Amino acid sequence: MKMTRIWGVLLLAGMAACKSVQPAATPVAQSTKLIPHGAGWAALWQQQSGEYKALCLQAYQLAALRLDQYLAQKGAKPLAVVTDIDETVLDNSPYSVHQALNDRGYDEKSWSEWTAKAAADTVPGAPNFFKYAASKGVQVFYITNRSESERAATLKNLQRYNFPFADDQHLMLKTTTSGKEGRRQQVLQQFDIVMLFGDNLSDFSNIFDKKPYQERNAAALKSAPEYGSRFIVLPNPMYGDWEGAIYNFQYKLTDHQKDSIMQSVLKNY
Repeated sequence: MKMTRIWGVLLLAGMAACKSVQPAATPVAQSTKLIPHGAGWAALWQQQSGEYKALCLQAYQLAALRLDQYLAQKGAKPLAVVTDIDETVLDNSPYSVHQALNDRGYDEKSWSEWTAKAAADTVPGAPNFFKYAASKGVQVFYITNRSESERAATLKNLQRYNFPFADDQHLMLKTTTSGKEGRRQQVLQQFDIVMLFGDNLSDFSNIFDKKPYQERNAAALKSAPEYGSRFIVLPNPMYGDWEGAIYNFQYKLTDHQKDSIMQSVLKNY
């Protein structure tokens, strides 16, 4: 792990150097709209690019190497890995496409209609990794912000691809809060969590929860040694807290208001 720490220091130094030469944000023409069609464009990349598949395979293949290292160490508790579901093990890009083509963004009703189909495909590399972890005696916990009403369909979707530990005990849904720290702590009572998987930084630590985007980005840089070690990050340009943080999680703003805020932080020339 010494090399990981050294790499983290070098990475932070490099990022700091790059950060100092970034151009200032320049307003974009107000006739340009980013919402909701941006998610559709991102979904196109997710569905059709080899680069997306390569990034996911890279993440999970690295995770298998790391898991072998953790398995070689002796611990007081049995081992577990914790994973998010959406855009981490299941691919929901058809939902983003459907909404964008109908000139709509996310809403709870349409999302529930989509998840009820239990039709999401898998993220490349995910089934193989989690089956490998289970074969080594490592338990898998699925911590997701899907609601209790989505439990049966979520389990059906996971079981369709034979994901291990796809049962009520290991599926931890959203209850009173979207923050996942409380659920992670429940797992830690009986297990050592050796790795966490997600597409959203809040899947890894509460230091990222509901922070303005500037603080969130700073916390991401400070956490550099964890990436590829304990934190395995999957790509998701379609949605996430990265977007909400830009408009301070004011989800009730109109699309026009959100669009204006997003355009105000874009870097142009």
